[in-house]
Amino acid sequence: MRRAEPTQSDHDDHDLHDHDRGLAFDLATLLERRRVLGLFAGISLASLVGCTTSSNPTTSRSSPANPTTSTAPTTTATSTGTDASCAEIPEETAGPYPGDGSNGPNILTQSGIVRSDIRSSFGSASGIAAGVPLTINLTILNLSQGCSVVSGAAVYLWHCDINGNYSMYSQAVAGENYLRGVQESNGNGAVTFKSIFPAAYSGRWPHVHFEVYSSPAQATSAGSKMATSQLALPADVCRSVYGTDGYGQSVRNLAQTSLETDNVFRDGYSRQLATVTGSVSSGYVASLTVPV
Repeated sequence: MRRAEPTQSDHDDHDLHDHDRGLAFDLATLLERRRVLGLFAGISLASLVGCTTSSNPTTSRSSPANPTTSTAPTTTATSTGTDASCAEIPEETAGPYPGDGSNGPNILTQSGIVRSDIRSSFGSASGIAAGVPLTINLTILNLSQGCSVVSGAAVYLWHCDINGNYSMYSQAVAGENYLRGVQESNGNGAVTFKSIFPAAYSGRWPHVHFEVYSSPAQATSAGSKMATSQLALPADVCRSVYGTDGYGQSVRNLAQTSLETDNVFRDGYSRQLATVTGSVSSGYVASLTVPV
């Protein structure tokens, strides 16, 4: 309980009772007061010292005012993600049209598959995929090393064309191999593909497939994969694109599904939904971080 402040009469009574009680009493009282004052002085000094040592945590190690103060070392990791973007990319099916040899033809072992612009076919094929331009940027991160960027990895990426067809599989484009390619990640962990905006075909939300390999050699030999996943495209951008010529059937297909009901994304798509910028006239850029 907090004590009441002393009144003036309290001080007067104390002085009256201690007056003229002899030399011995005076000396004892003086010594007792000095002892008490010394005690308070010690407490005050300790408090001041404590405040001095803790009130300036940002003092530099080289500061002459406090040469013993040190700061924790700063660790700079080469990373692009926050905690939220550093969660592992969900593992998904490669689908029925991978072109990696796991279901029918294998494009990965063919000369010419390593390329950034995947709009045209290569080798003996000559078709060019039409559609609104889309640049796809993926950044590969290493989960086991604090989500540091991964250079020298390889990404094999593929998706359908403006009509919802997959090259090498769909009857209309079975002789083509466009919209498929492999890229090696650079020093920033990034790969870039120049492509076109894929259609929405019946039963699926608009998406892009990709596989991550430890190196281009692993990718081009259809070796062991580090991850297989899919990138989802935002609804507002899809609606804008599908309002242009050539995407007419996508309007109907998009209206019949959603990210929440899609058979791949319905269990959660936050880590696979790309950030998309741009316009129909200038083209779009879709970006996604891929922790593996």
